[in-house]
Amino acid sequence: MATGLGPGARRPHIIVAMTMHPAPAPSRRRRSGTKQPGRLRLRAALTAAVAVVAVLAMGACGAAPDASSPGAPPASSPSVAVAAAARAYVDAVNARDLDALAAAFAPDAEIIDVSRSIRGHEAIRAWAEREVIGGALRVISIAENRSDGQKLLVHWAPEGSDGWRAHYDFTVGDGRIVKVDLQYA
Repeated sequence: MATGLGPGARRPHIIVAMTMHPAPAPSRRRRSGTKQPGRLRLRAALTAAVAVVAVLAMGACGAAPDASSPGAPPASSPSVAVAAAARAYVDAVNARDLDALAAAFAPDAEIIDVSRSIRGHEAIRAWAEREVIGGALRVISIAENRSDGQKLLVHWAPEGSDGWRAHYDFTVGDGRIVKVDLQYA
């Protein structure tokens, strides 16, 4: 469900207070076609209670907190089915594990980082040590699934930054990343 709020925006909290007044004692005589005042108040109170529950439930369906929010975990949502090779990359970034990150790539893999090309294990390792390790990466959604990989919408926050959204387009071969194209979303 779309919330209409931008990245990092906080959803307003809704507090509703209800008071119920006791219904007057029902009279013994009832006119045809009229409702008792106590029943009207009860119906209004029940309708308000259902509305409050609906609003609270809709708030719980909103987007996950941004990685820059205090206490927000950098890991991706468990409901997002990320391919194993891309998952290995995301997990290595968040664990700050340079060896695991490098191992997720094929020996001759290529990274396109906006407009720069980084190719091969040693260059990828040096790039990751300089620019990736220490940051937080959270998968927001899968933008595209293909037989040879997938494109993810992520929130990338380098160390010391609130970060931004980006598309990470992974191409996989033999269970390892052969190419990843990193572009601003």
